Amino acid sequence: MHDKLLLYMGSDFHFNSHEIEMIQQYFEPVGYSKNTLLEEAGKIPGHLYYIVSGYLRLFYMDDKGNEVTTHINCPPGFFTSYTHFISQTRSEDNVECITDCNLLRITKENLDKLISSSQSMKDFSISVFQKSIAYHENRSKELSVLNAEQRYLKLIENYPDIIQNVPIQHIASFLGMKPESLSRIRKKIIN
Repeated sequence: MHDKLLLYMGSDFHFNSHEIEMIQQYFEPVGYSKNTLLEEAGKIPGHLYYIVSGYLRLFYMDDKGNEVTTHINCPPGFFTSYTHFISQTRSEDNVECITDCNLLRITKENLDKLISSSQSMKDFSISVFQKSIAYHENRSKELSVLNAEQRYLKLIENYPDIIQNVPIQHIASFLGMKPESLSRIRKKIIN
């Protein structure tokens, strides 16, 4: 599993053999089954996850007790409640496996050790955080500018496999609509 992580990290950054050993030492391989809650709301996120295979979602409970999916991620990529993981504060978000998942995980303490001992790791971590910020800014803009159908079409254009792997209620919530609305949009597009 580390091969996929190292390939992903090495596409833009160079890591020497000592850094690669540390990455392999600190990123723990784990497997989880569908519907496993990895990080729980009200707690400090314990890990940053690299997705080797499978789909994860970030969600919270609104004041009416409804689950609101704010992020869905698929391989390759990193996933957690970033702000709370970095600042080591309690998160209002849950991290859940939508499918069976193979992951590599690292604690904040071990991530800090890697970053402090490797300039390449520091640069890579900054890049991941910058991409996360850009993604969330773009997502906020899309939610306010695009209509529901446009948001759905953009999602399936960018992530065509999501429809086969993620339940419609999670996709609808992620796109800011009810499942019935998404069903109507999908039916309209098919016709």
